[in-house]
Amino acid sequence: MELTIKELLDFIGGDTKEKLDEKIVITTISPIEEAKEGAISFLYLKSYNQYLKSSDAAVVLVNKNFIPESNEHPPLIYVDDVKKSLMLLINKFKEIQDYKSGIEEPVYISKDVKYGDNVYLGAFVYLGKGVRIGNNVKIYPNTFIGDDVKIDDNSIIYAGVKIYNRCEIGKNCILHSGCIIGGDGFGHEPQKDGSYKKIPQIGNVILRDNVEVGANTTIDRASIESTIINKGVKLDNLIMIAHNVEIGENTVVIAQTGISGSTKIGKRCILAGQSGFVGHISIADGSQFGAKSGVSKSIKEENQQWFGVPLMKVKESLKMQVLLRNLPDLFSQIKEIKNELLKIKSEKSNNGK
Repeated sequence: MELTIKELLDFIGGDTKEKLDEKIVITTISPIEEAKEGAISFLYLKSYNQYLKSSDAAVVLVNKNFIPESNEHPPLIYVDDVKKSLMLLINKFKEIQDYKSGIEEPVYISKDVKYGDNVYLGAFVYLGKGVRIGNNVKIYPNTFIGDDVKIDDNSIIYAGVKIYNRCEIGKNCILHSGCIIGGDGFGHEPQKDGSYKKIPQIGNVILRDNVEVGANTTIDRASIESTIINKGVKLDNLIMIAHNVEIGENTVVIAQTGISGSTKIGKRCILAGQSGFVGHISIADGSQFGAKSGVSKSIKEENQQWFGVPLMKVKESLKMQVLLRNLPDLFSQIKEIKNELLKIKSEKSNNGK
């Protein structure tokens, strides 16, 4: 992983107030206080200016209005926005690091599989009958792709992913290791003898474009139609999404959240860690749920914040927490008042005699 100064400037732009050696090679990105030879670093917080003078970085990204406190410092590249330039650079380095192409051995490819240009298939990948793979798709080792699965352009399927038959993956999707797309929904019919009969799950899962699925997250196939994860949804690790769920565009779901069957989550929602949603409810667009929220009924108001068990609006929930913290003192006060009342009652009773 290497970039010359010339390649760097061509990629992110920026100005230099001194002539830079274009032969300098950038091999890594490092914080200013840890940067060594060959590193490009960055500076946008004043509290880190103290490290500039002593930094061993090859070059440092700074904003265009930056004025160094000393003439002793590594070469500087002045950009409009350090954070944006840094993000571009990180993406570029990751692209270089992760670049893969070609087909490794052994790989099992069914005879009627079709795939586009610049595809990477890692060792021990299995491609079932009728699989369709777009251009620039990367499928890492030990991955199972079932019959009639479709994977569109530029998607990345990391090692150990399992995609069951007839599921569809859109463009620019990322599926992290261990996630399972299209396992059976949990459908079992109780019988008179106390046993359960399995209900066949014959639907599929559809991931629209730009969806990311975290490691060991599971998305169950629908019982009949489709479990749908819409465009731009980001799913963290260790999430359970049941059959027939639909998640709206650009919603974010954090680790260990569980969504029960046939629930519909709106657009631009945020579901914090360990949230739980019962089945067959609908959640309005823009809803936000704090960690460990228990959602047992539909939410119809858009763009509201919710928290707790039982679920309340955030302000109400915070008031409830204050009351709960004060509950022992309140109980003691009530007990004292009760004792005083009993004492007064007893005195009146004795006086009456």
